[in-house]
Amino acid sequence: MTVSEDTWYDEANASLPRAMCFADTNGGHVGVAAKQQLFKYLTIKTPDMNQKISIFQHVPNEPGGILETIFRQKEIPFEYIRLYETNEVPRLPGTTHLIFLGGPMSVNDEHEFPWLRQEKELIRRSVKNGQKVLGICLGAQLIASAHGAKVYRYVNETGWSGLNRVNDASGIFSRFPEQFHVFQLHGETFEIPYGGRLLASGTKVRNQAFSCRNALGLQFHLELTEDIIKDWSKNLRASQKEKIIRDTPRYLADSNRLCRLVAEDFTSG
Repeated sequence: MTVSEDTWYDEANASLPRAMCFADTNGGHVGVAAKQQLFKYLTIKTPDMNQKISIFQHVPNEPGGILETIFRQKEIPFEYIRLYETNEVPRLPGTTHLIFLGGPMSVNDEHEFPWLRQEKELIRRSVKNGQKVLGICLGAQLIASAHGAKVYRYVNETGWSGLNRVNDASGIFSRFPEQFHVFQLHGETFEIPYGGRLLASGTKVRNQAFSCRNALGLQFHLELTEDIIKDWSKNLRASQKEKIIRDTPRYLADSNRLCRLVAEDFTSG
């Protein structure tokens, strides 16, 4: 097996260490260690054409953010279910993974938004069937509510705040730093459903991230871009806006890296 540098070191493989991108082109062979690393790389990078992600969007200004970029890079097809247009959960042929984004409504507003009940039913069914489910902000509260946990009005959290990974955090959260900063925009919280595990906690609001079988709920936002943050901040009080403007350059890049960790784990199976 001989692979030239020009063959492997291109834009598509830029994340691969350069030393691994070529072998001896003068008749030599790739060493065992290099073969193993190359195989591991190809295994990780090869897109799973059987995957399809459905992203449930509740309002126009809360999109998937950098999750879209990550899925495009991984060549994983995804589609938006824009519930503010459909007003119902449609049939989802071929969907293997589900993401539920944020929104200003409460999971308890089923009378005003009947599709909330449909989302909860879909979450329960998907988790039971072993499908990966990711919930962000309102989406996390939907996962909790779908599994019988209480969701209720609590402290407003707006802007960047520090969280702590719990000591016995499992799954992808075992790879999170002990302390990290996230963007918050919510006024309700949730109890951990029966069988769920707390993964991260905060000072003002304790329950910030949890797992429940193959579902992961994040009360906070890792998916944000600078443009989304600017949009969300435009109607805040001047003092809140100024603090967010100061904090965003400090924390956004690390938050996005954590989002990539979550996305890689979410699409790994």
